[in-house]
Amino acid sequence: MRRTLGWGIVAAAVIAAAGAPAGAADRSPARVTGSAEFVLPYGQDDDVRSFAFDVRSAPYSRPIPLPGGEKGSPADATGTVRVSHRLATQGITVRFEAAVDCMITSPGHATLTAIVTRADEQASDFLGKRVGFSVQDGGRNRDRVGFTWSASADQNEAGEWGPSRIGTCLAPAAFATVTQGDYRVRHAELTAPPAGN
Repeated sequence: MRRTLGWGIVAAAVIAAAGAPAGAADRSPARVTGSAEFVLPYGQDDDVRSFAFDVRSAPYSRPIPLPGGEKGSPADATGTVRVSHRLATQGITVRFEAAVDCMITSPGHATLTAIVTRADEQASDFLGKRVGFSVQDGGRNRDRVGFTWSASADQNEAGEWGPSRIGTCLAPAAFATVTQGDYRVRHAELTAPPAGN
């Protein structure tokens, strides 16, 4: 009985594969999931930093009231990023949460942005601001992340330096090494607007 069932499953898989059109595209959305701790390559300390991602692409779901933006973008995305930073010297953990608005992937890589919607008092300056993240999925124990708030700055018209304004889907390369945990990036190509849009 077991052998017959096994052959039946194999035969069904072969028939399903044969029936699929040649070059049929997988329409599953791009995703970034997982949580991990990481260390910075500079300013080594005893702090514990952790990001958790639960993000998926949602193309053309965020129309913008600007010329050409009415349909939204192929990089529109949804989901949540949770940030936790354990400050060893102060013995406290600071957390904030952000709602994702944009994501672009390539095989093993993702760049995404999110608007901070909730923050502990020590991170309240982040509320309402867009932050950027990059994720490199190198397989377990080989992942990396990057983020905007400690690696970028900007100049205004007068040449004065200050924090960068972060546009959608903008972040630095993944510069920090994961020490514990795992990130998973599922790549999907950017697509044209649905017919009729």
